[in-house]
Amino acid sequence: MKQQKKMIKWKSVILSCYKTQRSMPESDKQVVKQASFQRLSLSDVSNPSSPMSVNDLSNSVIGSKLHAFTVAELRIVTHNFSRSNLVGEGGFGPVYKGFVDDKLRPGLKAQPVAVKALDLDGMQGHREWMAEIIFLGQLRHPHLVKLIGYCCEEEHRLLVYEYMARGSLENQLFRRYAAALPWSTRMKIALGAAKGLAFLHEEDQPVIYRDFKTSNVLLDADFTAKLSDFGLAKDGPEGGETHVTTRVMGTQGYAAPEYVMTDYYFSIGENNEISILMSGHLTSMSDVFSFGVVLLELLTGKRSMDSTRPGREQSLVEWARPLLRDYSKNLDRLMDPRLEGQYSTKGAQKAAALAYKCLSHQPKPRPTMSEVVKVLESLQGFEDAFLKPFVYVVPDENDNSKERFGTEKGSKKEESTDKNHGRRHRIKLPTSLVAYSDSVLYKKFRHGLNSPKHT
Repeated sequence: MKQQKKMIKWKSVILSCYKTQRSMPESDKQVVKQASFQRLSLSDVSNPSSPMSVNDLSNSVIGSKLHAFTVAELRIVTHNFSRSNLVGEGGFGPVYKGFVDDKLRPGLKAQPVAVKALDLDGMQGHREWMAEIIFLGQLRHPHLVKLIGYCCEEEHRLLVYEYMARGSLENQLFRRYAAALPWSTRMKIALGAAKGLAFLHEEDQPVIYRDFKTSNVLLDADFTAKLSDFGLAKDGPEGGETHVTTRVMGTQGYAAPEYVMTDYYFSIGENNEISILMSGHLTSMSDVFSFGVVLLELLTGKRSMDSTRPGREQSLVEWARPLLRDYSKNLDRLMDPRLEGQYSTKGAQKAAALAYKCLSHQPKPRPTMSEVVKVLESLQGFEDAFLKPFVYVVPDENDNSKERFGTEKGSKKEESTDKNHGRRHRIKLPTSLVAYSDSVLYKKFRHGLNSPKHT
């Protein structure tokens, strides 16, 4: 028989937010050492019959090196939540950049931070705020964003994270008028995100992330990927259970088909209003499918959903799946054209095959995240290769050789080309610019030439 988990009264957690944190002893205000305990789950704080006190919550969940900040302190950190410090905004609310050090709290490491404030009129609420603390307050891994502290004061709900210098994968991958992410960087990001998911799935108490997408993968200065935003995360099935039944939530274009296409039920709210809700079967394989979508985005440079594309191409998965069946033949059609051929053919084929397996209609054929990690680790050694270069070599006026456009000297094709076109390609340019690809020329003259992307 399973040992019964400790329960925490949800109401007591909410009421605790209206109490000042300054009443705690000085030793408890600082970092509280993590005791050996079974990890608390979100369901532990959802049971109204829970007798556990607020101090018990602080000593267990928040005891994992979290600081309880006040609103006044976070105003100092963010320069009164200045618009100039605003770095983004999501479903939870606005995110501000700030800086903390031991002047704010003794023993606090000097570092930039991201302060996320709950939008009281937004899509998420106290439960999602609590989920972040429950999961990131206890789980530590190089590929999970680090939660430094929180604030729960009156109606205010804030979270303080380590600052991720390069923002989200979504911004890096899809931003316009910027250099495309190199192939090697894309595979590094994919591997890091995969390791984060594998860690969650392999915990003694597994965690299903449930909202894996490019906007929830954050990147540090070295493009190390870390998972963020655990507001929709769920504890995985335990014992002999095969899945978790829960409301269908997530982002269109990333959710697994078996999770979305399940059961419907009715909910009667206030004033006898009837709502139709979907109940989905959630497993770790749901995360694997979502990972396959993101891997496909990394390969193609296309968003998972885009209403501006032609009808059958609006869903990236539906467009790409037929091409992935024969990925070696269709690789050119799949790969992001902004890479300009600078990727390993063998590596891209392996990544495409992996994406196809992850995107299987049925969950059983999909690989585990540990298996995904092994495949991606094998791709880290593939260096970028210029598969389709456009190199124009300007011949010297006194040189009688026939080297042009990268063809071999003396070839029949070259002789034919020169015979037909005579000297029309002979253009005088500085000798330092004799051989450049068009992408390198653009980088060198970006202030003096118009990029094709800008015209």
